[in-house]
Parts: sequence; structure tokens; C-alpha cells
Amino acid sequence: MRRRLIQSTLSVVLVVIAVFGVSLVLVETRTISNSAQERVELEAARLASIVDSRLLGAGTVDANMLRDQLTNERYAVVRIPGKPVIAVGSRPDGEVIRGRATGEEGETVVVEEPRSSVTREVGRTLLIIGLVALLAVIAAVLLAIRQANRLSSPLTDLAETAERLGSGDPRPRHKRYGVPELDRVADVLDSSAERIARMLTAERRLAADASHQLRTPLTALSMRLEEITLTDDLETVKEEATIALTQVERLTDVVQRLLTNSRDPRTGSAVTFDLDEVIQQQLAEWRPAYRGVGRAIVSSGKRHLQAVGTPGAVAQVLAALIENSLMHGGGTVALRTRVTGNQAVIEVTDEGPGVPADLGARIFERTISGRNSTGIGLAVARDLAEADGGRLEMLQTKPPVFGLFLSTTPPDRKHRPDPQPTVR
Repeated sequence: MRRRLIQSTLSVVLVVIAVFGVSLVLVETRTISNSAQERVELEAARLASIVDSRLLGAGTVDANMLRDQLTNERYAVVRIPGKPVIAVGSRPDGEVIRGRATGEEGETVVVEEPRSSVTREVGRTLLIIGLVALLAVIAAVLLAIRQANRLSSPLTDLAETAERLGSGDPRPRHKRYGVPELDRVADVLDSSAERIARMLTAERRLAADASHQLRTPLTALSMRLEEITLTDDLETVKEEATIALTQVERLTDVVQRLLTNSRDPRTGSAVTFDLDEVIQQQLAEWRPAYRGVGRAIVSSGKRHLQAVGTPGAVAQVLAALIENSLMHGGGTVALRTRVTGNQAVIEVTDEGPGVPADLGARIFERTISGRNSTGIGLAVARDLAEADGGRLEMLQTKPPVFGLFLSTTPPDRKHRPDPQPTVR
């Protein structure tokens, strides 16, 4: 592209120089020739006037007197009736420019000038025109190179940007070039890079959330299956199998919830459910893990509360809080239920050292963790709570108290439009 731009620009300049340069040379050559002819004729007329004045004044006319009046490189011949011919200067060789004038006393003056003087002047003019044309060509080449670089360099950058997008590097460059068309392409590539970056971030977030949220149910399911393989009691096998099937259903719900939130985090399937069932389910699943480390998990507070939300999502939020207490807390973990206004609140607390002051305001941010953990669990729990219209907050840092707030207003009443007045 760079070479084509330079060649096209240079071709246009050469054509312009050829058309206008040749015309200028012809015009200048004719102008110089006409000017030389006029000068010789004026010189002849001037000498004729001098001869007239000398003759009328009864003076003498000779070569010495005329030599002082004649310009160098010119040759003059004066013919006066009844007198000898007077020749002044050296007669030029070759082609000459001749001028003739006749005086009032009948004398004739002929002035000749070698045409080589005209040729030299024409040559100087051609040299000037050639130098100007050469400067024009050089300037055109420099401008063509500059313009080619201005156009080809951005195209190279845009090609590299597109290649980076194709190779999985979606960082936008935010670089503009001052050319509207190229800037438009750069805008489109930057917009595409931002969209790809958001998509990749969402995919990575989904993978991280899935890895974190599925780890605990799969571990619990594995423990149930191991207990089934180690017992010969049919009743125990049935009981453990029933619990395992329940956990499989919860695992399916977790996967569905993660996929739903990855498409639209505000898309929920809230229903009215019994909080006691979800809490007792979590207690049953986590007691073996707490018993294994010599700790206890209990529940208290108001019973038979009805809340609005997705049971599976609420169970995942409570599982994240209980697991957080198991990993970072200490002593007995308590789940307390209460009512405030039109909201049911589940508080999860333990007897551990609490949350450091510098992490209190950032505890729900991703990758924020007080110990060597992923820092994803509480962030995912908050997203799950907000997807159903609830919220998850830290009510106290020492001892740590997390509160899950759920609405107690049924969905049909919460979203029912206000009755319209009857028009009579």
C-alpha cells in the first residue's frame, strides 16, 4: 500500500510537470526571443536617433563615436547616403538577431546580436524550471511517504489489534489516528474487545463459582455414598440413599442457578417456602463436618417462618456462611431466625475471633479473604441473595454475625398492580 501511494502521487506530479512544464518552456522561449528582438530593434532606433542628431548639428559621424554607444556583443552597420559605410563592433558568426531602423536624413542603421545570447537565457530559464520541477518532485515524494505512513501504520496497528483479539487478548488499545474512517474501525475494535472481555470475565466467573459452589455438595454426596458402601444395614442404606438423592437434587438446583445467574443475575424463581426446612436440611448436612472437628452447629429463634425466595439459592447462601464459619470461625455456630418488619432474617454467628477491621467493608468482594481461601464464597452468596430480591449483610464483626434478609410478602401480592378506580 505504501508503495502504491508513493507511485500514484509521483505519477500525478510528473504528469502535472510534463503538461505545465512543457507549456511554460515554450512560452518562456518565445517570450525571450521576442524580448531579444525588441531590444535589438530599440538599439537600432536609438543609434539612428543619435546619427540624426549628429547630422543635423553638422557634426561628424564615425565608428569611434558610435562604439561608445553600442552595447557589447552587438554589431552595427550605418549607411549614410553619400558617405562610406560605418561598421561598429565585431560581426557575429552563425545565426543572429537583426534589427533595422531608418533615420530622418535617410540613413539606415542595422544592429545584429548573436542568437547564442538568447540560447543562454533560454538555458538559464530551463535550468530554473528544472530545479523547481525537481523540488516539486522531491516535495511530492516526501508528502507521499508521510501520507502513506499515516495511512499504512494505523492499518498495521488495526491488523495487530484484530490479531490480538483472535488470539484471546481482549485488551482495548483506545488509540486514534486522526482519520475518521480509521478511527471508526478502531472504535468498533475497541467495542468488540470490551464485549469479549466481559464475556471472558463472565465465563471465568462462572467457572470459579461453579468450582466453589459444587465442591461442598459433591464432598457431602461422596461421604454419603461411602457410608452406604460401608454398611450392611438395609435401613441405613435407604436412609443414606434418600439423603444422597436430596443432595443430588440440590446439586442440580445449584447448577441451574449458576447457569441462570450467568445469563441474567436478576432472573429469579422466587416462591414462598418454609425456612425451617432449609435450615434443618443444612444442619443435617453440616453436623458431620462440625462433629469431625469437635464443634457444634445449632439453630434457634422464631419457628415456622415463611419467606419468599428460591429454596435452593437460600440453601446455598446458608451453606456458604456455615462453611465460612467452619473454616475461619471457632466454637459453636448458631443459626437464629427472627422477623423485622416484612422481612425474615437468618443470622449466622460463631464464637471465633471475628473479621479484621480492614476487611469488614470489603468482605463481600471477590478475591478478598482473611486466610488462604478463594474469596469467592461470600461474593457468590451475596449475588444469590440479591437475585431473589433479598440481601446479605455483615451485622457485626466481633463476634461475626451475618444476616440474610428475605421478604415475607408473597410474590403475587408483592407484584400485584394497584387497583384502578372505577369510572362512573
